[in-house]
Amino acid sequence: MFCYNCGYRLSEHDFCTACGADVSLYKKIIHASNMYYNEGLEKAGVRDLTGAVNSLRQSLKLNKNNIKARNLLGLVYFEMGEVVTALREWVISKNLRPDKNIADNYIEKLQANSARLDSINQTIKKYNQALVYCNQGSTDLAVIQLKKVLSLNPRFIRAHQLLALLYMDNEQWEYAERELHKCMDIDRNNTQTLRYLREVELMLMPDESVKQPGRRRKEESVRYQSDNELIIQPVNVKEPRGGGLSTVVNLGIGLVIGLAAAYFLLVPAARTNVWQEAQQRITEISNASDAKTIQIQELESQVQNLTGETEALRQEIESFVGTGGTLQLYDSLLAAAATYLETRDALAAAADLEGIGQSANIEECTEAFQRLYRMLVDTIGPELSSTYYAEAFEAYRAKDYALAIESFSRAFDYNETNIDALYYLGRALQDSGDRENAITVYERLVELFPGTERARNAQWYRNQLGN
Repeated sequence: MFCYNCGYRLSEHDFCTACGADVSLYKKIIHASNMYYNEGLEKAGVRDLTGAVNSLRQSLKLNKNNIKARNLLGLVYFEMGEVVTALREWVISKNLRPDKNIADNYIEKLQANSARLDSINQTIKKYNQALVYCNQGSTDLAVIQLKKVLSLNPRFIRAHQLLALLYMDNEQWEYAERELHKCMDIDRNNTQTLRYLREVELMLMPDESVKQPGRRRKEESVRYQSDNELIIQPVNVKEPRGGGLSTVVNLGIGLVIGLAAAYFLLVPAARTNVWQEAQQRITEISNASDAKTIQIQELESQVQNLTGETEALRQEIESFVGTGGTLQLYDSLLAAAATYLETRDALAAAADLEGIGQSANIEECTEAFQRLYRMLVDTIGPELSSTYYAEAFEAYRAKDYALAIESFSRAFDYNETNIDALYYLGRALQDSGDRENAITVYERLVELFPGTERARNAQWYRNQLGN
């Protein structure tokens, strides 16, 4: 455990031995956070995922930097089918501790499987669509969507619960019980699941409050034995009169009962066939809609790719014809060459050459461009070097060190054999107070022109500056 104030490792004392901060309450908070983490770990081990979530969230309320609790909370959410929520916890954990964090492995495994990410995306969309169908009263469509969701993510508890609720609404209690038991296999103590399951079990349990009818107090028949036969004779039963009328009535009653039986047996079968055909049609329409949705997404992806390619081509064209583009560089080089050939004015041509050198990397240009550029620089370089050297020396004598440094630099750039330009560049830097750059120039002069008088003088000045 480390001090919240200075980051020093804490001892058994109630204060930090480094900064003196009071850490007694801080230790209690950290211990409570760890206690809730251990409690959540135990609940997760016995598949009490809801209890584990509550304990781990309480742990994070006390200490948001409890990386173990946050990573375990992400795993519990992932086990419950809440992939997006789990990914959020792992991303937060990674931001809190970028190095040596197991959340990196969890995130990489998800991102490496593009098919799994697409499946998660489809799961969320279909679940939201099922909610829309429920709000619209289209429970059949909602059931179809939820079955697709569970085929993609069988551990999505909220989808199981919603499907069970729809079965309960349709009084399909056995199907609802099956879905709720699947929820119990994932999370044993989910309050919502237990409440639904209690309602389902009450509906499936036989009603024990109905009492069995008791025996009649008086016998409605008389039984007696005659030889080897048991004769049962009803009591107070009179023989009917007019048997023809009763026969017609009985036939009529039988006909009505037969028609009623035919109605109750044939009509439900016909309704079932119609319902199955309607469900099959709904399934076909849903599949066609999903196929069109995927096709639209593919077309949108193609549009985005084409837009990116168009932008890349536009930028490539801009690199050729825009400001500082390739065509402008070629035009500047040709203008410098034409100016020098027409006027023999090295300074006029140098303006275009310096613009090229500042705005482009010569090594990345074509071979022909490099040859013409170097040929032009080699032609006018000595003259420009002499001109800039004279200008720089006058500025140096007038103690205008800024102009002298710039001109000596240009003089050496155009003619790297001009040892005097490099030497006085170091002197100008030294006199202007720029010790570090002066040392660099002196060391370069000693390296390029060893054994010369200028090199010995430069070494002496370099030693003086170093001391």
